[in-house]
Amino acid sequence: MYKLESNIIIRVASSSDVHYAPIITQEMESSAKARGTGIAKRSSEYVAKKMEEDKAVIAVLPDGTWVGFCYIEAWGHNSFVANSGLIVAPAFRKTGVAKQIKQTIFTLSRKKYPDAKIFGLTTGLAVMKINSDLGYEPVTYSELTDDEEFWAGCKSCVNYDILVSKERKNCMCTAMLYDPKDHFEPEETSKAFSHNSKLWERFMKIKQSRLLSIFRKKDSHQPLNDSRIKTVLLFFIKIMGN
Repeated sequence: MYKLESNIIIRVASSSDVHYAPIITQEMESSAKARGTGIAKRSSEYVAKKMEEDKAVIAVLPDGTWVGFCYIEAWGHNSFVANSGLIVAPAFRKTGVAKQIKQTIFTLSRKKYPDAKIFGLTTGLAVMKINSDLGYEPVTYSELTDDEEFWAGCKSCVNYDILVSKERKNCMCTAMLYDPKDHFEPEETSKAFSHNSKLWERFMKIKQSRLLSIFRKKDSHQPLNDSRIKTVLLFFIKIMGN
């Protein structure tokens, strides 16, 4: 359990925390709408179940004020794990609490599923930076779980049609993965991301803009040609590998 200087307490959630579930799911949806990005919707009951199973991390103040949350999902017969639903209450953003929540949920995931690959999908550079600090690396979608239940969770995302049109090979999110059997040290992945952060920012903008353009063309029955984005992607992966 972490206790930050601001008295924010970060710990594994339990059944005694289920009353926070409605405000957590409400903030997840509100935050996604404000950013204009997608998120797989989860019900209050689903979040509460994660708490009861000790598969979630919550951040609170000593007086009980809710601060942040994240939970674990296991896929492919526990061979893959996702740290999902990271959310911080607006008043506590940019305090460093998101990084501490991710560190805690990552440690919990490694304890519960020591052999599982841990992955995540994100549209935000801030989350990419946090993941890089933990040892995650950018990967293609083909390296993620093929569990149909996981991909079905994307149906509530506003970008789901793009995912389907790309045959689950690409979408607005960037995929990142930590492989316990084959990975760089966190210091290496963190340094690589920091060194190339501007390139990542440009790449994500190009990728998202191009995907939207391709989707609109397909939707209007115009010829589909995504060779340019493939070229950009391969070019950037090559840079990151050096």
